[in-house]
This record gives sequence, C-alpha cells and structure tokens, in this order.
Amino acid sequence: MASYDAGKYEMVEWIKEHFVRGSTCLDVGPCDGKWSDLLRDYLIMDGIEIYQPNIIEHDLRSKYHRIICGDIADLHYDWYDLIIFGDVIEHMEVEKAQAVLAYAREHCEDMLIGVPWCLAQPAIYGNPWELHIQDDLTDELFRERYPGYELLLQPLPDYAYWHKENA
Repeated sequence: MASYDAGKYEMVEWIKEHFVRGSTCLDVGPCDGKWSDLLRDYLIMDGIEIYQPNIIEHDLRSKYHRIICGDIADLHYDWYDLIIFGDVIEHMEVEKAQAVLAYAREHCEDMLIGVPWCLAQPAIYGNPWELHIQDDLTDELFRERYPGYELLLQPLPDYAYWHKENA
C-alpha cells in the first residue's frame, strides 16, 4: 500500500530547507516510489523494498539510483544524509523497529519517520509485509518506544512525521 499523501509536500519543503541538492537519501519501503517521484531531481536516492513485486510493478529500478530487494534490518550501510521511513515501522515488531532506527540514527544526519496512529491493517495485495504489527501506536506510545525523536508535523489527527531531536 502506498503511504499517506498528507503532509508529503510540507515534508519535501522541509527536506529542501535542511539538505542541499545532491544529498544522499535512503527510502525505506518505497512501495510505489512516491518519495522518489517528489525528490529524485533534488536528492541522490537509493531505496530498499522488501517485496519484490513492488519493485517490478512500480518500476522502482527507474526511480532510484539504486534499489535493493531486502529487509532493512539486514542492510548495512556507511552513511546517508537522510533516511526516510515512510509508513514502515508499524510493520515491524517493536524490538526490530527499535534496532533498525538505532542503527539508522548512527548512520545518517537526519531521518524522517512517517507513522499512522492506531491503524489495523491485514496483509493486503498479496503482500504479507503489509500487516501492521504495531497497530496500537499513538503519539504517547511512539514517544515511549522511540525516544529521541521530535514531532515535525501532524497533518492528520492519526498521522505524524518525526525526526531526530537536535538534528
């Protein structure tokens, strides 16, 4: 499922205010490549997508500098200026998401985390990775489970964007 459109254009403006043209970016779980559609003329974008059919169906190879098919928890990388987790962490067990974000935090200047609140979702479109494991997330639970992040924008009552505090 593609991520929410709400707030994306505001986040594009935020990215352009905080990162110079040509900065490197890793888009985690790009699905249909919406972030690339919005930013590939500004950033050098790589993507990692766990579900191979999304890479083919959405032609992600043409949208990203490099596209990897795999689990972000298994990816080791040196550095990205920006890492985007758009509608990703709710698909992981809490401990796995904490580990993924902790690793990313040490390997980027900043990160953008988009997350829905209290949204149950089954495995849809034949994609088992679409299941929302953390379907109980709220603002309070996010702050408790993932300390060290600051709210950037809440474009909907049940959706928010976060980034590293003091980044």
